[in-house]
Amino acid sequence: MSGISHRQVFLQHMAQTSAAPIGIEMVKASGIHLFDASGKQYVDLISGFSVANIGHSHPRVVKAVQLQAAEYMHLIVYGEFIEAPQTAYAKMLCDHLPPSLNCVYFTNSGTEATEGAMKLAKRVTGRTKILAFNKAYHGSTQGALSLMGDEYWRNAFRPLLPGIAHADYNDPAAIDHIDEETACVILETVQAESGITKPSAEWLRTIREKCDAAGALLILDEIQAGFGRTGSLWAFEQSGIEPDILLLGKALGGGMPLGAFIADKKRMNALSHDPVLGHITTFGGHPVSCAAGLAAFEVLLDEKLIDGVRSKEKILTDTLHHPAILSLQHYGLWASLQFDTVQRCQQTVHRCIQNGLITDWFIFAPDRLRIAPPLIIAEEEIKECCQIILRSINEAG
Repeated sequence: MSGISHRQVFLQHMAQTSAAPIGIEMVKASGIHLFDASGKQYVDLISGFSVANIGHSHPRVVKAVQLQAAEYMHLIVYGEFIEAPQTAYAKMLCDHLPPSLNCVYFTNSGTEATEGAMKLAKRVTGRTKILAFNKAYHGSTQGALSLMGDEYWRNAFRPLLPGIAHADYNDPAAIDHIDEETACVILETVQAESGITKPSAEWLRTIREKCDAAGALLILDEIQAGFGRTGSLWAFEQSGIEPDILLLGKALGGGMPLGAFIADKKRMNALSHDPVLGHITTFGGHPVSCAAGLAAFEVLLDEKLIDGVRSKEKILTDTLHHPAILSLQHYGLWASLQFDTVQRCQQTVHRCIQNGLITDWFIFAPDRLRIAPPLIIAEEEIKECCQIILRSINEAG
């Protein structure tokens, strides 16, 4: 690009999603670190938004990508040819899920998994009513946007899907919305973008029971919470319930684009007839993405990365104390720091980045700073990050 910088191209020829992108030109990523064009090193304190659970460029994942790319990449639309990367990964996922979650539909992303799950719920139940939750985030496509729990983000794109009700997360009154006309209830097992909000196990169990009684399906979104982030492989394991449909994404692909919705085979078969091709995707379950995801999942389990989550969580809760921090919400190696104003949070985020920590805020909680490092981060590295955060708070003033 003679005569023009990558930054100029980024600003002029790439669609912008905010008026103030971070705008650092990154050239390399390895483990917990990112490196910019000047050679400066950063700790990725948010794992590329919970994608890099096992860190960046893990050798086993890189090797899996290289080997699969050399064999074949895209062949045909999803679901026609038997492709070993897809079948191997689907089998491994199902082996680590309850018996009723035994059939995987791979998509390109988490939001497409949401779309597919909504269609499946309508097809299986013959109903159209959906219950979602305020401050929920399930993606940005039209259907997923209709579920989004905040009018500021929805309003500019109306009309959206009809028949969707919103209730408050973790509110017992939400149970009353579930009836014999409800196709599904969709909720995050941990509500991410409100700042890591944990529901009570009793509330989740009550929703499960009401769905069963009403004949509605329960869709659990673990797009961010899955793959060990909360201290167990799946967050729903800690509440003692099981979903009818599970949504996965982000860490699912090991750094490559991949999503999935998972259900019982008998239910999933509803998408194969009346009409045929009831849900279809060209690049969903791309063989290179599936190979990468399978390798990353194997690393997560083989290296027992989930075993260290609780001790690292304790470092966060023991260390992150400061007069400017109003509250600390956390669940495993996943936390948010609340400040008194949005401005104070934004200033702290910027100081963290200047001090070599990549962090950010939350869609529905711009007054909260995000912490979600790769699970491979060492305890001493966590302690160092905490000290940088505290120093950045002081520097932000």
